[in-house]
Amino acid sequence: MLEGCEAYLTHVLDVEKVNPMLEEILVARDFPEVFPVDLLGLPLHRKVDFTIETLSGVALISIAPYRMTPMKLQELKKQIEELLEKGFIRPSTLSWGALVLFVKKKNGSMRLCVNYSQLNRVTVKNKYPLPRIDDLLDQLKGVATFSKNDLRVRPDPSRVKAIMEWRILKDATEVRSFLRLPGYYRRFFKGFSIVVDPLTKLLRKGVVFQWTE
Repeated sequence: MLEGCEAYLTHVLDVEKVNPMLEEILVARDFPEVFPVDLLGLPLHRKVDFTIETLSGVALISIAPYRMTPMKLQELKKQIEELLEKGFIRPSTLSWGALVLFVKKKNGSMRLCVNYSQLNRVTVKNKYPLPRIDDLLDQLKGVATFSKNDLRVRPDPSRVKAIMEWRILKDATEVRSFLRLPGYYRRFFKGFSIVVDPLTKLLRKGVVFQWTE
């Protein structure tokens, strides 16, 4: 979309349906195997085993459980048995222990929650930040040989066409607007500031616009 063009954004919403049914969602209806009503068990064992690493020298943490009403105790036993049958959990005799509590849902059912805040305090945090695109591109500086992989990644043709067919600029406002568009690719052009220097000078006060061939 070029600068100066009018654009309108619309969003159609059925205000009468607050919580749509799963069958009414197009993606969920076309791929029902991806959205099962209930998980029947854990996936197959993978080659990587994940563990929780704790800080060295930290004592074992075991928090005494809160008192529960008979109704909540019965619900706790029921949900634990369901998790055991599905293989989501297994009996453990470790000295570690965390609080278990219930949170009531809107439909009245009870959601089982485990408070791992004390464990999180002594857990070794993972430090694997995602690399920034700018940093990856900077690593290619000075490289003479590149591995070519055509993934259709190239400048937006519409932006290139807009620059090539741009009308003659008549004032500083239009120059500033024009420079903003190629500025997205300045890091890929050596001597970008030198190339656009004639246009940059037009932003100075009192400069007369004189265009040549």
